[in-house]
Amino acid sequence: MQHLDPRAAHAFLQAHPQAVLVDCRTEIEHMYVGHPVGAEHVAWQEAPDWEIDPEFAAKVKRLLRGDLQRPVLVICRSGQRSLYACDALEAAGFAQVINVMEGFEGALDDDFHRGTLGGWRFYGLPWQQS
Repeated sequence: MQHLDPRAAHAFLQAHPQAVLVDCRTEIEHMYVGHPVGAEHVAWQEAPDWEIDPEFAAKVKRLLRGDLQRPVLVICRSGQRSLYACDALEAAGFAQVINVMEGFEGALDDDFHRGTLGGWRFYGLPWQQS
């Protein structure tokens, strides 16, 4: 597994148009908090039970039409859930899996707010809300 900060991940996506960015956050986060432009949503887990989706890797495989050689970048809120999701993809045979460190919103600051210390949105990278 590789690890890239949001700016390096964005540059990687620009340089490798065959790469896919997977947003593994919940549907609510993806829709209402926002997401990187072009990100494909495949949730690692969902409310209300928060159980890990046992079909996560299979869903990503279908998204890539079975091409396990295509680079897959995975982003979540802060770069933690995406680590587990990346592990699952590697275990399923994906050849190039990249975790987006800091995620979409970054770490908590001293006031317990996100978006002030890093993350995709913090760096002004392209994003949208549904």
